[in-house]
Amino acid sequence: MKTLRLRDGKERSLLRQHPWIFESAIARGAADSGETVRVEGHDGKFLGWAAFSPSSRIRARMWSFVEADRIDAAFFQARVKAAVDMRPRLGITSNGVRLVHGESDGLPGLVVDRYGDTLVAQFGSAGVERWKAVLADALLAATGLGKLYERSDASARGLEGLPEITGWLRGEGPTALVLQEHGWQLGLDIATGHKTGYYLDQRDSRKAFADTVARLGSRRVLNCFSYTGGFTVAARVGQREAGVEGGEVTSIDSSGPALLQARENLRLNGFDDTGCEFLDADVNASLRRFAQEGRLFDAIVLDPPKFAPTSAHAERAARAYKDINRLALKLLVPGGVLFTYSCSGGIPPDLFHKIVAGAGGDAGVDGYVVQRMTGAPDHPMTLNFPEGDYLKGLAVMRRA
Repeated sequence: MKTLRLRDGKERSLLRQHPWIFESAIARGAADSGETVRVEGHDGKFLGWAAFSPSSRIRARMWSFVEADRIDAAFFQARVKAAVDMRPRLGITSNGVRLVHGESDGLPGLVVDRYGDTLVAQFGSAGVERWKAVLADALLAATGLGKLYERSDASARGLEGLPEITGWLRGEGPTALVLQEHGWQLGLDIATGHKTGYYLDQRDSRKAFADTVARLGSRRVLNCFSYTGGFTVAARVGQREAGVEGGEVTSIDSSGPALLQARENLRLNGFDDTGCEFLDADVNASLRRFAQEGRLFDAIVLDPPKFAPTSAHAERAARAYKDINRLALKLLVPGGVLFTYSCSGGIPPDLFHKIVAGAGGDAGVDGYVVQRMTGAPDHPMTLNFPEGDYLKGLAVMRRA
């Protein structure tokens, strides 16, 4: 077994059972990509077992902190089964569920979502790439399913020195599927959709937005970075529940195909596109144009892509988040609500709150923070891995 010896003082995070070892923490030792290594402190004391990644700044990711553990097929079968068995305890009423959430489930770099009878997996680190065949078989055994599609095409693969790979890993079938949540239907394609096909982490936020639109009777709704229209459907559901007549929903995205799917998702839920506007356009430019035209909205969603993948990008990302939130707040009527999000791991929740507060100051707008939002519970963070808290959101009601 190859060994990594850490520098003096660099074992503190591992003693807290944090799963990452950065390149700068290692005094000596190396291994092949994904190979299991024994990790020791500067004094030779055992700290854990890890997967080595020679290309990444995160040079090793911890499998276990228990010396008696053996990192073999049985180890991964047990980890996968534990993750899968935990999900029914969360009370999720959807056929789309995150079954494995990387470090939070003790499987760093592995993400697995279930859409009905189909699994979709992303192998994002050298360690899970090395154990891919074992993990694939374990996933089918734990779920009783026969189809597993691979979407290992995230940018993080490049940081691990791994090529992008997509396609059927076990079994085969259609890639166009229908997600069911909250009594709604949302079409998706696991081969071409974002992430594994859809944003399951926003499941609860979509329901919260529908409930807010219904409670406030929001007639004019704006969905920015709308993708395939999950929040658009939520807005229509809320308007229907409130009995809003002549309701309008404007959806903006830079992807024409995504907007076509958004129209189809409305149809799947019994809505036509009367009163719906779909703009294949830049969000920032559109918000500025709306301001010039004097358009105002009763409810707005800002769910942008990741602006800051790491803390090193935080300053630049903060400016981008502040700008779009400033523009959105100016377009909000008094008493209207802004649902605003950041999925950037480099922007912690307290900083995001400060950014939105600064945007309000620049816009001359104050508001009540009526709700804080995070990812759905099947996307957990753990006490020892706060980096898992990547998605954060605020529902802000504009003060009169």
